[in-house]
Amino acid sequence: MPSIDELEIADDPAAWRAAGFELAADVCRVSRVRLRLTGKGPRRGIVGWELGDSPAEEVAAPHPNGVVRVDHVVLLSPALDRTVEELESQGFDLRRRREGPTPGGSTRQAFFRAGEPILEVVQAPEGTSVARDPNGPARLWGLAFLVADMERTAQSLGDLLGRPRDAVQPGRTIATLRPEAGLGPAIAFMTSGAGAI
Repeated sequence: MPSIDELEIADDPAAWRAAGFELAADVCRVSRVRLRLTGKGPRRGIVGWELGDSPAEEVAAPHPNGVVRVDHVVLLSPALDRTVEELESQGFDLRRRREGPTPGGSTRQAFFRAGEPILEVVQAPEGTSVARDPNGPARLWGLAFLVADMERTAQSLGDLLGRPRDAVQPGRTIATLRPEAGLGPAIAFMTSGAGAI
């Protein structure tokens, strides 16, 4: 089963440091996943990934902002069923599907285990650039990080963090990083709970 070992992110490492992440040069290790920050370019956000067949054994220490691991990676798709078929053909294990509205405007999701994190495939909401081309590719869009204590994360990030609210998953809390933080991907922080896969 494929595991997400590394994500390539077209972002300035300094912005991630300012958001409370520790880096060694241009690499931020979050538990077993490497985030390689390649600097701003013509494309922003998550621009690629490196897959393996098992997660790294060594676990990185928690970050000053309270992040302990990558909870899930969001893949935005113009055609959810097509993307699910493609991922299954590559060996990803579909855990469940979800139908129903979300705060982000999507109504359909599929969830895969991808090593330590979950890969969440989301049907692109109508009107988004990804949804406009139904034959276009899926796009890596965002990250949700697991935090040990949402109050500590909120204190660390201050005005850069939106108001914590109940997550779609029962028993979990989520808060999103505001655009003022200057990070390319959409970023959320979540507590653990019974709703995790």
